[in-house]
Amino acid sequence: MKTSALKNNRVLIVCIYALAFVLMTWSFNARAAEPKKGKAAVVKAEVNPSVVIETSMGKIVVKLNSEKSPISTENFMKYVEKKHYDGTIFHRVIKDFMIQGGGFNADLTQKTTLGSITLESNNELFNKRGTIAMARTNDPNSATSQFFINTVNNSMLDYASATNPGYAVFGEVTSGLDVVDKIRAVKTSTKNGMGDVPVETVTIKTIRKGSK
Repeated sequence: MKTSALKNNRVLIVCIYALAFVLMTWSFNARAAEPKKGKAAVVKAEVNPSVVIETSMGKIVVKLNSEKSPISTENFMKYVEKKHYDGTIFHRVIKDFMIQGGGFNADLTQKTTLGSITLESNNELFNKRGTIAMARTNDPNSATSQFFINTVNNSMLDYASATNPGYAVFGEVTSGLDVVDKIRAVKTSTKNGMGDVPVETVTIKTIRKGSK
C-alpha cells in the first residue's frame, strides 16, 4: 500500500509539473503574439515628419515624404538635427522658378557638408509649386545639404528617363507659401561671382522638426 501510494504521489506531481509547464508556455506565446502598441506608435510618429523653416521673412512649414523619398528625407533630417541650416541663407532666388538655400552663410562662404546621396527622383513626386526638392550639380548623385522650393510648376525638373533624371522632390509646403512668395519677389544681383543672390539677405534662422 505504501509503494502504491508513493507511485500515485509521483504521478500526481509529474502531472502538476506538466500542467504548469503547459500554462507557462501558453502565457509566454500569448504575450509574444500581442502587438507592441507603444513601439508601433513611435515608428508611426516618425513617418512623414514636418519641419519648420524660420526665415527672416517669416515661417514656412514643410511636410516631408519619407515613404516615397526615404533617402532625401533622412539626409535632410540629418542636417536639421546637426543644426547645419541655422544662419544659412537663400542664396539663389529666381521669381518664376524657385528659391534655393541651405549651403551658404550670409557672407557667401560655403558650409562643409556630409557625403552626397543617391538621386531618387523617379518616385512619383513632381516639381509642382510649393514642393521642396534636393539641389544638385550635373552629377545626378551629388546632392548634399542644398534644397530648393518650387515657386511655380516646374515639370521640366521631373524625372523623364535615366539620361534625364530630373530632381528629387521629398516634401511640400503645408503652411507659409505666402512667405515663399515674399522671398521669390526680392530683388537680386550678382555677388562674389554668383548670380540671382538677394540684395537684402534672406536668412534661414533655424530649421527644426515640428509643425508649428
